[in-house]
Formats: sequence, C-alpha cells, structure tokens
Amino acid sequence: MNKIHNFINGQIVDSASTEYSPVFNPATGEEIAQVVQSTPTDIEAAVAAAKAAFPIWAATTPLRRARIMNKFRDLLEENLDELAEIVSREHGKVHSDAKGEVIRGLEVVEFACGGPNLLKTDMSENVGTGIDSHALRQPLGVVAGITPFNFPVMVPMWMFPVALACGNSFILKPSERDPSAAMFYAELVTQAGFPPGVFNILHGGKHVVDALIEHQDIPALSFVGSTPIAKYIYERGASFGKRVQALGGAKNHMVVMPDADIEKTVNALMGAAYGSAGERCMAISVVVPVGDEVADKLKTRLIEELAIMKVAPGTDNDAEMGPLVTKAHLDKVAGYIAKGVEESAELVVDGRDFKMTREGYENGYFIGGTLFDNVTTDMTIYKEEIFGPVLSMVRAKSYDEAVNMINEHEFGNGTAIFTRDGDAARAFTHEIQVGMVGVNVPIPVPMAFHSFGGWKASLFGDHHMHGAEGVRFYTKLKTITSRWPTGIREGGSAYVMPTME
Repeated sequence: MNKIHNFINGQIVDSASTEYSPVFNPATGEEIAQVVQSTPTDIEAAVAAAKAAFPIWAATTPLRRARIMNKFRDLLEENLDELAEIVSREHGKVHSDAKGEVIRGLEVVEFACGGPNLLKTDMSENVGTGIDSHALRQPLGVVAGITPFNFPVMVPMWMFPVALACGNSFILKPSERDPSAAMFYAELVTQAGFPPGVFNILHGGKHVVDALIEHQDIPALSFVGSTPIAKYIYERGASFGKRVQALGGAKNHMVVMPDADIEKTVNALMGAAYGSAGERCMAISVVVPVGDEVADKLKTRLIEELAIMKVAPGTDNDAEMGPLVTKAHLDKVAGYIAKGVEESAELVVDGRDFKMTREGYENGYFIGGTLFDNVTTDMTIYKEEIFGPVLSMVRAKSYDEAVNMINEHEFGNGTAIFTRDGDAARAFTHEIQVGMVGVNVPIPVPMAFHSFGGWKASLFGDHHMHGAEGVRFYTKLKTITSRWPTGIREGGSAYVMPTME
C-alpha cells in the first residue's frame, strides 16, 4: 500500500506517526493509498524549516523569485496531463474537468510571475519641505494554507504562488481525501529551484489545523471549505492575533429571465449544476426562472439532458460526470434528496436511481444528476449547501422576487443572470448582494489577476484570494517618511505634533 508522507525542508520525510487515513479511488471504492496523520514533532519541523528559510527568501530579489516561479509554471504546463490524472484518480472528476482545474491554477502561477510589478508601491516627493514619503509592501513570514478536497490543485494555487512571490514561506495542509496532487507539485517546486523550506506540506486532520492556528510563528492563515469551519478558523485565528482569510460555503442561484435563450441557458446550467458532480463552491445549485412559462421550458429540457448525461469513471474520455469523492459524502447527498422529498419538493429526476453496472466499478461512489421543482425557501435543500449534483428549481413571479430571494439568503458566494436585456443585467449586477456575479456566464470565477471571494457567510476576513487582494493579504504595508540633513542648522527641540509645512 502506498504511504503518503509529509514534504518538509525540500524532501519527503517519514513520520514517526502510526496513524494513517485511507485514500480511495471514488470510481471503484478501492483503497489506493494511506496518508499520514502528522505528529506534533512533524508540525514543529515544518514550521522550523519554513521559519529558517524565510529570511533568505524574503531578501531574494522579487525578480529572482519571479524567475523561479516561471520555471515552476513551465513544469506545471509540461506535466499538466499527469497532474490531471492524479486528480481524476483520487477526486473522481472527469479528466477534462481536472485539466481545467490545473489550467486555472496555472493562471494564478502566471499572475504570481509578475511579482516585481505586483510589489511596486507609491512615493511622494516633498510632502513637506525637504521631506519625502514612500511605502513598502513586505512579506509576513511563515504563512499557512488549509485547502479542501474538491480542487486539490487549483485552490492551493490560489494561495502559495502569490505568498511565495511576495517573499513568504508557506505550509500547505491539503485535504487528506486526495493528497497526491499536492505531493506531485511539491516535486515540481523543488525542480523549479525554490529553496528548501520555502514550501512545505503537512498532512492530517483537525489536530494539524488547530496546531497551525495556535502556532506563534505563523502570522497568517488561508482557508477554503465549509462555512462552519471557515468561521471557526477565522475566530480562532483572530483570537491568536493572526491575519485570516477564510472562504466558506455557498448556495449559488441562477436567475433565468423570460427573454433568455433557453437552449444556451440549459447548456450552461447542465455544466454549472452537474459538472464535477456539483462538488464546487461555485456550482449553480438553485435555478430561479422568472415566470411559469420559462420554468416549464427549463424543466422539460433539463429532464431531456439529464436522461442522456453520461455518468462514468472520470478516466473515461466521454464521461460528463464522475463519482462523488467518498462513500460518506455519497450518503450525505442521498440524505439531502430524501429530505427534499420529505419536505414536499417535487422530485423530477432522482439521481439515486442511477446504478453503475460496469465490472470493477460497482462499488464506486456514483449518483445521477437530480432535479427538484417547486422548491420553497423554507426547505432544507434550499437553505443548506448540498455539494452534490442536486439542482433545485425555485419559481419566481418577478425579477424583484428573484433578487430579494438571493439577497435574503445566508450565503453570497456566486450568482448569475441569463437575459438579453442589458437594463435587467446592469440592475442585477448592482443590486445583488453577492461577491461574484455572472451575466450569461454560469460560473463567474474571476481570472487570476482579479480576486476570488464571496460575501456574507461565504467569506470571513477582509481580503479575497489571488489578484491584487491576494498580494495585500500576504504583505504588510510600511510607510516611510524621511528627511535628510541639509547642513543648515534648524531650530531646537519641538514638542508638538509634526506638520508637513
């Protein structure tokens, strides 16, 4: 059985731990590896390595750091297919989707390659007589990232490339459900020429998270996951004086206006709701058609598309949706479907009816795409994040009703409107209380040079991830005001607030 260990100080390090967590192939249900549960000694070793590497890395010129980052970018591109195969094997998503994940992570690396420009600041001459003022953005030190199972490549790359480009050292705690992708690009980090200790990986569960939160040598934490854990990490981290960005859950709505192109809308909605088996924080899990006529058309076409959607192992070239990540998660999603029926939502297509009969895959964690109609806002399947291929249709009588519904929801991660009406689209983008908005774009994930993050219970902390917000999060601002002697003796001591006159 393959044993997955930590990556500390530039090398894979065996742990003294006797505790391991199983890693499964979701398509077969087979245990394919075991990942170590780090000990306190492992955690201290990783922090010590990162702390020792930080001063030299911070003093390395941004241009030299960028050149190393460029080499890492090239290596990622060369190994894109292999990295995507690892993701498909341990997460279950189809290969094309896994490649898309790697590419989106690669884009953040490309953004981080511009470190010398990203770290430029302001300078003002003669703010007072003979006095100049300028600003610096300096790295924080040892920073840590805690990442989820659904994007084992992309989400870590929202964090560490920007952190490293800014001169920090980094400790990654990936999900124990699919840890191999992180170990693969750790090899690429070494090949690219990042110094030992600049990038480290610690495996484990809550005890590792708590240790990172409490460690006095870690001034900042980044997290992506569920809202309860995001809130916990934010509050605990803040209590230890840390800077924290913690991205939580979502319940993303798509509003479909009466003038929308139904065919294009259905095509977009199928991918947004059922791609990656719905295991995306930006997945559309609620569609809000405005008017019964639009709702009935959508319902008919969605039923037709769900009947032909190919659910298969992610390694199949023509697969459109793979399995869920674990048996426990499969049971959780099935439980939500049962809850929807119990609360009187209309179950139009029941994904629990799907059975994988292909030899060797009978025990995989497969479920079909599910569609509910006539869902109301007081139902559990509307209020809570399911994180599976379950789409709820909530009918709205008007545009205003649809907007109010979204604005009143606990989460505010992503949303979209499909319409041909520029006035409605513009009003929607201004009125909606959500962090990321799409207009005829179903999954409005920002490009790397913009920043990713939601509102309300979808984000805890002041900074979104990557883009300019990422640079601000991983640096601290220092403003310097200076005056140089002119050789002219000035007056004696002054005991008043200085003014720049």
